[in-house]
Amino acid sequence: MADEVSRARWLLRRLAGGLGVLLGAATVTFLAMELIPGDPARALVGSAPATPQTMALIRHEMGLDLPLPVRYGHYLARLASGDLGRSYQLQQPVSTIIGEQVWPTVQLALAATLLAFAGAVLVATLTAGRWRVARGVAQAVELVAVSTPSFWLGLLLLSVFAFRLRLVPVGVDQGPAALILPAVTLAVPVGAILTQVLRDGMEGALRQPFVVSVRARGVGELGVRARHVLRHGLSPAVTLSGWLVGHLLGGAVLVETVFARPGLGRVTLAAISSRDFPVVIAMVLFVAVVFVVVSTLVDGLYRIIDPRLREATP
Repeated sequence: MADEVSRARWLLRRLAGGLGVLLGAATVTFLAMELIPGDPARALVGSAPATPQTMALIRHEMGLDLPLPVRYGHYLARLASGDLGRSYQLQQPVSTIIGEQVWPTVQLALAATLLAFAGAVLVATLTAGRWRVARGVAQAVELVAVSTPSFWLGLLLLSVFAFRLRLVPVGVDQGPAALILPAVTLAVPVGAILTQVLRDGMEGALRQPFVVSVRARGVGELGVRARHVLRHGLSPAVTLSGWLVGHLLGGAVLVETVFARPGLGRVTLAAISSRDFPVVIAMVLFVAVVFVVVSTLVDGLYRIIDPRLREATP
């Protein structure tokens, strides 16, 4: 009974914190879009000629003639009812736009996540606590990977593997193989940071007394690292997963643009350029919702990995 009450309190705190994050994200995005120079009504009209009366009518229909506090109140009321509005430019419900573009971004993010975690586990397991030269080389490569801009890395991979060597196709109509280069571009900096965190955690675990006991039972070095040390080293890496999701979704804007892929990143970039407020706000809220959900899942997973957190929860 006490465990159920503790879990319920933890879930309620996470829910309240998540709602606070969503409200903050919605408010900051609304104010930021208000401060960006330009007129959304003019952006909607484009280069077509329009009389002042026409512009005034458009602003009235868009609610732009209302005071800022009133617009903010209407905006929160719509969000609370689940109404994300209509795109100024595409004249479609924002929910429809997100639904059409979310799957390519999810594909890219999942592929990049798998590559980043697989590479981090492999390199950290092989280099943690031994082979000083190999460890130094790995750290140097990781530093370069973290410092390399995603758009530059994407262009380099395109130039070498797609255009010169013609080993990988480019374009969404080329099947799963066309996902390789964008996923690698997105995974490299994330994998480099995960490797550093995972290696530090594993090296700390290797200094613990339980490792001596495991080795005394005749377990080989690879078994010690893969079955025992890796689990202890995963804790800080799992904590980093919340940041990982935000980085992947943010990096998708550049990667999808470089590789001319459809997805939420390109839609967001186009919406910002054209001051399409409903789309921009919906994209920010989508990222915030994903971040809250993933952070909650990561917290729960962390409590499973480290049972001491369950005991410490009031």
